[in-house]
Amino acid sequence: MILVTEFMDQAAVDRMCEQHSVIYEPALADRQQDIPAALTDATALIVRNRTQVTTALLASAPKLKVVGRLGVGLDNIDLEACAARGVEVIPATGANTLSVAEYVVTNALVLLRNAYQARARMEAGEWPRADCSGREVAGRWLGLIGYGAIARKTAELAMALGMQVCAYDPVLAHDDPAWSGVRRCELGELLALSDAVSLHVPLVDATRHLINAETLAQMDSDAVLINAARGGVVDEAALAAAMRDGRLAGAALDVFETEPLTAEAAQVFAGLDNLILTPHIAGVTQDSNERVSALIADAVLARL
Repeated sequence: MILVTEFMDQAAVDRMCEQHSVIYEPALADRQQDIPAALTDATALIVRNRTQVTTALLASAPKLKVVGRLGVGLDNIDLEACAARGVEVIPATGANTLSVAEYVVTNALVLLRNAYQARARMEAGEWPRADCSGREVAGRWLGLIGYGAIARKTAELAMALGMQVCAYDPVLAHDDPAWSGVRRCELGELLALSDAVSLHVPLVDATRHLINAETLAQMDSDAVLINAARGGVVDEAALAAAMRDGRLAGAALDVFETEPLTAEAAQVFAGLDNLILTPHIAGVTQDSNERVSALIADAVLARL
């Protein structure tokens, strides 16, 4: 039996149903306490980022062979516990790369142009041309913190628009061919140089609150920040304070320290201009959902 606890393309679900019994309950991610009972007979579990695959959860799944991740981040899955149980973990590597890259470049365009927040003022009879002129992206610097596959696709799209790209990645070897055409920087240099900074790192101890009051102070006041990686990488209170004080020109956040973002948690952003908030959808388009779902369905079926 295959248990799917978060949304998946229906065609992929139907294909799995041809070979196995499938329980498709995407609302289960909102009822974590009900998942263990549903896992008793499961040989496969398919999740996105909200289902927490912990040691305790694995203990309720004696027949489990594989966990399919509809995405690439694995911080909600205890990899060591899975390995100890002989449970294979399969992420959808590469299937949503283009979606995230397009999200980043789109937000760089919108934030730097600063032309799309004027509707209410115009409906009130204002004509705020001077406040909405903004800047072009061509010739400006995009800084990528982390330079894996998604960041590289982002760099490709940005350079097609005439942007200059710099990147910081302490893991990637200095002589890796991926650096070709991209300026390799230390973190402080990247923050000071970039007109737009985009995050492409996992959430681990070394990256938690990597963007904080100290690192934000190294950015130019006209710069913008884009986070479609993991919420905990950014200190949200520090970011809001920097924007409120005019020390940062704008930001786009697709991920948050607490998800789903509650009304109470969102109060830290109240009243901020040039701020874009989206509900963890950078890697989710109709196209990428089909690709991600098909990849994971095929991989899980092959494993079983």
